[in-house]
Amino acid sequence: MKKAARIIGIVTLVIVIFAAIIASINNKPSNSDKVWDARTTIGNPEAKNYFIIYSDLVCPYCIAFENAIVENEEEFKQYIKDNDILLEVRVSDFLYEYGETNPIHSRYSALATYCARDEGKFWDYYNKAIAAVWNDFFKDEGKSGFTLLNKNDENYWIKIGEGLGLSDNFKTCVKEEKPLKEIKENAAKTSNLVTGLPAFKLNKYSPPGFSLSGTWEDVKAYFEAGLESK
Repeated sequence: MKKAARIIGIVTLVIVIFAAIIASINNKPSNSDKVWDARTTIGNPEAKNYFIIYSDLVCPYCIAFENAIVENEEEFKQYIKDNDILLEVRVSDFLYEYGETNPIHSRYSALATYCARDEGKFWDYYNKAIAAVWNDFFKDEGKSGFTLLNKNDENYWIKIGEGLGLSDNFKTCVKEEKPLKEIKENAAKTSNLVTGLPAFKLNKYSPPGFSLSGTWEDVKAYFEAGLESK
């Protein structure tokens, strides 16, 4: 009887452990539970790999990374698909709120990006703005491109949207700073998660920064390390 009781006890324990494992798997948060805004993602919402980029559109190193993607957009999209990645871009005015020099264009760019997002044009605007900022300021001038950028006002960012055919509501949205509360909240959340930009969370891999001379091959090397870290 004692032997039978021990066997029953062992079997029961195994069943309990197995059930706990299954429950843990079933209760694991999905990507959609972790995403800040689905409109700023690309890829399968329930992909096996979840990558995050924290960005500010006047961060030269952020732009270098993102422009390498923009210049290889088709290969990038195929890479995301082939490797089952959900990529989320979290843009804010982080440098204005928490940077050393508080560049006002950090806020202007975030306002324009969010206003474009609210018209369903996040990726169109994001890609266009990245290419413009890189080529207009940082490609040849590096970090000193800030000097040239600061000769502009918010109309620089508005013109990018107008070039995409965004409505008058877009301009009004930027001028009236309609998404400012959300932008500041996201900058605050970002400050609690990272110490500087660009910042990445590629599965369990968080690489340090990016070089202004970085290429698409360097971006893929980051992504590959992210895939291997899962």
